[in-house]
Amino acid sequence: MKIKYLIGLIFCCTAFTNATAQDAPVLTLRDAVEIALKNNYNIKLSQNNAAISGNNVTLGNAGFLPTVTGNLTQNSSIQTTKQTRSDGTVNDIKNAHNSNLNYGVNLNWTIFDGFAMFATYDQLKQLDKLGAIRLQDTIQSTVANVINTYYNLISQNEQIKALHGAIDISRTQLRYSNDKFTVGRVSRLEVYNAQVNLNTDTAALIVQLQQFKSSKIQLNQLLVRDLQTDFSVGDTIVVDRSLILGDIISKAQTQNPGILSSQINKRLADINLKQVRSTRYPVVGLTSGYTFTKNKTPAGFTLQQNAHGFAYGVVASINIFDGLNQWRRERNAKLQIDNADIDYKKTMLEVEAQISNFYVSYLSGLDLIKIGQSNVELARKNLEISLEKYRLGNITPLEIREAQRNYLDAQSTFFSAQYQSKMAEVTLKQITNSINIQ
Repeated sequence: MKIKYLIGLIFCCTAFTNATAQDAPVLTLRDAVEIALKNNYNIKLSQNNAAISGNNVTLGNAGFLPTVTGNLTQNSSIQTTKQTRSDGTVNDIKNAHNSNLNYGVNLNWTIFDGFAMFATYDQLKQLDKLGAIRLQDTIQSTVANVINTYYNLISQNEQIKALHGAIDISRTQLRYSNDKFTVGRVSRLEVYNAQVNLNTDTAALIVQLQQFKSSKIQLNQLLVRDLQTDFSVGDTIVVDRSLILGDIISKAQTQNPGILSSQINKRLADINLKQVRSTRYPVVGLTSGYTFTKNKTPAGFTLQQNAHGFAYGVVASINIFDGLNQWRRERNAKLQIDNADIDYKKTMLEVEAQISNFYVSYLSGLDLIKIGQSNVELARKNLEISLEKYRLGNITPLEIREAQRNYLDAQSTFFSAQYQSKMAEVTLKQITNSINIQ
C-alpha cells in the first residue's frame, strides 16, 4: 500500500479520464483547421469581397471603353384642331391622332480625361491587391483562433486530469480520517475538514468542466458546425523553440498584413492626387449614333415624315474656374498622402512593439516550462511522502492539504506556461503571415 497505492490511484484516475475522453471522436488540429477553412463565415465573406475587388479590375470600369445605348421614344396624342388659314378658309379637324416615334443606337466615348482613367485603372489594381491581403489576413486570423482554442482545450483537459487526481487524494485523506476517528485517534472535526476539502476539489472540477465545455462550444463556432458536437482533443502541446526576434521583425516588414495594407494605402493616396489633378486638363469625347424617326401629324402641312441617318460629333470641355475648389482638393489630397505616410510609420512601430511583447511572453513561457517540469515532479514526490506521513499520523491535515495544493499549483503553472508559450508562438507567426499546419 503506501506510496505505490497513491501512485496507483493517480494512474487509475488519469486512465479513467482518458477513457472517458475517448468516448467522443478525436478531433485533430489539422482536421479542425481544414474544417474552419472550409466553413468559417468570416473567410467566406472575405473571399467574396476579394472576388468583388478582382471583378472590378477592368478597362471598362476604369473608363477606357465607350458606352453604347439603345433608345426608343414613342409619343402619341389625340387633338381637335381648328385652323383659319390666310386665305380665309377654315380647316376643322376633330380627334386627330398624332404620333412621334424615335429609336436608334448612340455611342459615347471619352478619349481623353486628363489621364484620370489611367489613374483609376491603377487604383482598381491596388484595391484588388488590398482585397487579397485582407483575405489572407482573415485566413491567418481564423487559423490562429482555431489553434489557440484547440491548445487551450488541451491545457484545460490536463487541468481536469489533475483535479481528478486531487479528488482521489482528498477521498483517500477522508478515508484515513474516518479510520482514525473510528479508533479514537482524531476528533470528528478532522473528518469534517477532510470532507470540506473533498467538496472544494469537486467544486473546482465542476467549474473547470464548465470552462472546458464553453471552450468546446467556442471551437465548434469557429468551425461553423453544430455547437453541441462532442469531440476529444489531443494531449500534447509542442512549442516551436526556434523563433528568433530579428528574423520575425524582418519577416513582418515584408509579410505583415497591416504593413502591406499601409503600403497600398500610400499608393492609393498618390493615385488620388493624380485623379484630382486630372480635372485641370480638358475632357474630350466622341459621340455618334444612328437614329430612326417617324412622325404623323394629320393637322400639319406634312401628314407623315420618316427619317433615318447617322450622327457624329466631338465634345470637349475644360474647367476654367470652379470657385478655387480645384486648389482645395489638391491640397487635401497632398495631406492625405502625408497621413498615409504617417499611418505607415505608425503601423511599423505598432507591429514591432507587438512582436517584442509577444516574444518576451514566448521566452518567459519557455523558461517557465523548464521550471514547471521540475516543480511538478518535486511537488508530486512531496505529496506522496506527506500522504504517507498523514496516514501514519506524523503530520496534520493542514500540512497534507498544503502539499496537495502545492502539487495542483505546480501542475497549473506548468500547463499555463505551455499554453502561454504556444499562444505567443502562434501569434508571432500570425503577425508574420506564416502560420502553417504541418
